[in-house]
Amino acid sequence: MANRKLLIDRDFQEALDRQTAIRVFQNDHVISSGGIIIRFDDRLVVIQSGVSDISYLDRDSCEFFEMKRR
Repeated sequence: MANRKLLIDRDFQEALDRQTAIRVFQNDHVISSGGIIIRFDDRLVVIQSGVSDISYLDRDSCEFFEMKRR
């Protein structure tokens, strides 16, 4: 599977359902890599990278991509 940009709710739901690793960019910089989506709505995406590492990311100011499976 190639890197795929998540744009619409269906994209985010598929990534959540498959527990696909996500890479997040903000202002052309990687701010998160390897976490999975645990929740999302029209404003926020919640990504968990570890047991206690949870990020609340603004959907409008970030770009979300599925990472390639190895």
